[in-house]
Amino acid sequence: MLNMNYTYRIYPNAAQQTKLLEWLETCRGVYNYALRELKDWIASRKCSVDRCSLEKEYIIPADEPFPSYHRQQNNLPKAKKQLPHLGQVHSQVLQTTI
Repeated sequence: MLNMNYTYRIYPNAAQQTKLLEWLETCRGVYNYALRELKDWIASRKCSVDRCSLEKEYIIPADEPFPSYHRQQNNLPKAKKQLPHLGQVHSQVLQTTI
């Protein structure tokens, strides 16, 4: 089996570099939001009802569904309506970021 991998170097100009950095920043924000959503959901279900911490509570309703990969992907169109700057990055890139 012949395996060929090609590597291409790009040389973006200043405007393209700025745009790429904006996209990376948007992807970073989406990734961090999705991760925080997942961690908060898990943390809200760690302790027993009679043994929850007095210092920190996660207020997430008990009937809130698990923020799975597909659920978070399906919420992207709603997020794009609320945060228009998400629309600048291609949808498949944001889906992959999650």
